[in-house]
Amino acid sequence: MIELTHTGKNPLVIENPVMPAAGIFGYDGSAYHDLIDQAKLGAIVTNPVTWKPRHVARGPRVVPLPSGVLVHTGLPNPGLRRVVKTYAKCWARCPVPVIVHVAATTPDDVARCADVLDRCESVAGIELGLHDQASHRDIQLILQAAADNTQLPLLVRLPLFNAVFLAEAAQDAGAGALVVAAPPRGTTRDPDSGQLVGGRLYGPWLMAQTLRAVGQVAQVARVPVIGSGGIHSPDDARDFLEAGAVAVQIDTLAWTQPHMVEVIARNLGGLELTRAVGALSDEWQPGIGKTTLLERDRERSQRPPSPADDQELPPQPDHLPE
Repeated sequence: MIELTHTGKNPLVIENPVMPAAGIFGYDGSAYHDLIDQAKLGAIVTNPVTWKPRHVARGPRVVPLPSGVLVHTGLPNPGLRRVVKTYAKCWARCPVPVIVHVAATTPDDVARCADVLDRCESVAGIELGLHDQASHRDIQLILQAAADNTQLPLLVRLPLFNAVFLAEAAQDAGAGALVVAAPPRGTTRDPDSGQLVGGRLYGPWLMAQTLRAVGQVAQVARVPVIGSGGIHSPDDARDFLEAGAVAVQIDTLAWTQPHMVEVIARNLGGLELTRAVGALSDEWQPGIGKTTLLERDRERSQRPPSPADDQELPPQPDHLPE
């Protein structure tokens, strides 16, 4: 068990240190139900929400880069009340805790969001996303507004290049955990439209910068640190834990290789598997798949028989190396 947040009446405890970053899984992860066993994750972090509805950004929204991607969305969402009305029942059925990411626009809007989420039993925590120019005073007002209106654990996602500078202020204001960090902003030219486009930057190259920031924040942190940015393998994730993080958030890897998210979760959670006797190649891969033939036979008993079920399997060694 991992204590993801400190302080507060009910600290958030998770069973696995791997979760998606905000903006990656949607609001309930339904798009990934057939790709990732969400029960193997530690939590689900939702898309960012705001108090009032926001429309999608105009112009190019995704621009490829040589080693990543620039994403400019404008944080479109139907507003917090509509999100809660639409997804609260889905969250209640989720096999892991659900953390709602709230874009910390103003203290008043954060207070309204916190009040609504506090009354939603299917929400396990709130992640507050600070804007890049947030000051110590901004953090104090935002955290106070949230704490005055909810008993839920509060996580604060810090801007990458100000993470070390703002970490102390966030802790002093009552943050239960620090997420390091929000993707940095950049500008590039869209090859299709020819326009210069600004947005958030993602890619494997980001890991080195985020890893450094995680290590620096962990040295001064009195609350848990969660690493986020550029993770594309189990080794990447383990580097964040070695640097001082208690958990990690995975971003665009879920878009390009969603099965790897579960592989990383199994790896860090001690759930990697060896190949079961008689397992076919499409039933198994390192870190993911069937554990025994009994499970396969149970599934087969619940569907109409197939001619392939009667075929004799070739002899297999007890276990194959991963």
